[in-house]
Amino acid sequence: MGKTSKDKRDIYYRLAKEEGWRARSAYKLLQLDEKFHILKDVVRAVDLCAAPGSWSQVLSKKLYENRKSEDVKIIAVDLQAMAPLPGVIQIQGDITKLDTANQIIQYFNDEKAQVVICDGAPDVTGLHDIDEYIQSQLLLAALSITTHVLAKGGNFVAKIFRGKDTSLLYSQLRIFFEKVSIAKPASSRNSSIEAFVVCQNYSPPIGYVPQMINPMLDDVKLLVEETNSDVNKQIIPFIVCGDLRGFDSDMSYSLNFSDDESTYTYREVVQKPISPAYQEILDKMRTCSLKNGAIVLNRIEEKYSQQKANKDENN
Repeated sequence: MGKTSKDKRDIYYRLAKEEGWRARSAYKLLQLDEKFHILKDVVRAVDLCAAPGSWSQVLSKKLYENRKSEDVKIIAVDLQAMAPLPGVIQIQGDITKLDTANQIIQYFNDEKAQVVICDGAPDVTGLHDIDEYIQSQLLLAALSITTHVLAKGGNFVAKIFRGKDTSLLYSQLRIFFEKVSIAKPASSRNSSIEAFVVCQNYSPPIGYVPQMINPMLDDVKLLVEETNSDVNKQIIPFIVCGDLRGFDSDMSYSLNFSDDESTYTYREVVQKPISPAYQEILDKMRTCSLKNGAIVLNRIEEKYSQQKANKDENN
């Protein structure tokens, strides 16, 4: 039995070097495909957040196998440039922009992809809750562009960080896909919190209008009003916030809820704290500010007096 090692250059790292993959993550997609057959009979594929390109390499190998090269189209999308790959078209663009989705469809000659994959992840901080939240926002952005470019019946695969909201994530994805599985391939380290959602048979609700959502910036209320679709008005708050009430406690919203153009009027609180715990700090800050102000004022007066005295001596 082999010994456990803290060396990050594990068997998959060494195999990737031996077999010419750009990263060990290539084996994750290979193992997911072996289990779920997501690349079977696929000729149009999109790799989001593709750099450095190991998943695009897998697509190139699997899709061109036993097929005519003119039938296969693979598009890799990333903000940063990536070294060229044979048979892979690269788009250096933002997955939260509608222009990027339009470029993808244009390369497919107005057809849509049969599979969309995304192995993107933020730079981890080591704080599980923060990493999980940022990864969920990236997944939402990937799902948004996928609703624009994926054909009905297509598949979607993306990285997630497992946490307390995994069941919520499952429910959100089930709105758009007939089958959703959460898998952890053997090449994914046990110490890692990563896993992958494998979403099969894209079936959006009837009447749903694809929207490009930037989860870190967009106001849910404005998103809901962007289309006249009643389906969107019901689904978008749940997809973005996980809450049908439409508000996310981690975001800021305008308080102008009325339809007219009047601005929000600030109102005093009903009852201010009688003796707040922070009062002592406020008093100290106020005293400190007054002292600092007096010191600055004295220095200005001294400087002015000195300049006046110098001027009188020169005269």
